[in-house]
This record gives sequence, C-alpha cells and structure tokens, in this order.
Amino acid sequence: MPAKISKSFRFESAHWLPGMPEGHKCRRMHGHSFKMSVQVVGEADPETGILIDFGDIKTTVKPYIEMLDHWCINDVGERLDDHLLKNPTSENLSKWFFHQLKDQIPGLYSIIVHETCTSHCEYREEFPRSH
Repeated sequence: MPAKISKSFRFESAHWLPGMPEGHKCRRMHGHSFKMSVQVVGEADPETGILIDFGDIKTTVKPYIEMLDHWCINDVGERLDDHLLKNPTSENLSKWFFHQLKDQIPGLYSIIVHETCTSHCEYREEFPRSH
C-alpha cells in the first residue's frame, strides 16, 4: 500500500501580480508569509520502513526556498528570465516549485503553496478528470 508523506517549508517574500486589473489590491506590491509543502507518494522501503528521508527533501528544496526568501519574487523572475516567477501567483509558484524538483525527488506527487492561512494552491502533473 503506497504512503504519502509531506514536508513543509516557510519563506517570506514580496510580490505583485501584473495580470490583475488596475486598481486590484494584488496588483500592488505586497508580502506574504508563504508556506510550501512537498508531497511524495510511493512504497516505503521494506528494510528501512521509509519512503524518502525528510532530510533529503530538505536538502533538495533548501536552495529554492533561499532563492525566494526575503526577495521580491517578480525581481527573481526577471533575473532568471522565468515567466512563472514574473507573474508569481500561487498557481505559478506551485508549478515552478514542482518543475524545479520533479527530477530530484523520486515520487514527487504535488506541491502546495499557501499564500495565506486560508488560501492555497496544489499543483501536480495529473488530476483526476471530472465527469
């Protein structure tokens, strides 16, 4: 039976959303205490009893968190010429993290970005189709 584990990270960043209409509050520069969670799915190793070491996830994710922590994410996007970070919505941030990590974390299932304590976005490669 597969297991799903989650490791969470926090970072402080400013951003503004250039795609929002003039006058919208998110079009202005503002900041968040972001929380990002990495979810991994798979079978635990029968000998160790673990799916993946949480420390390994932390080591892999840390450089990306440091890249955004206490920066304006739009500026990071300009510096890296990355279209997702130039328009750093929760949707684009979760997709950006997923694509940075998918080849480094076996069994990566999803990335969840919490922009506030009541608003978050989950990104994964495939979602079940609705009928």
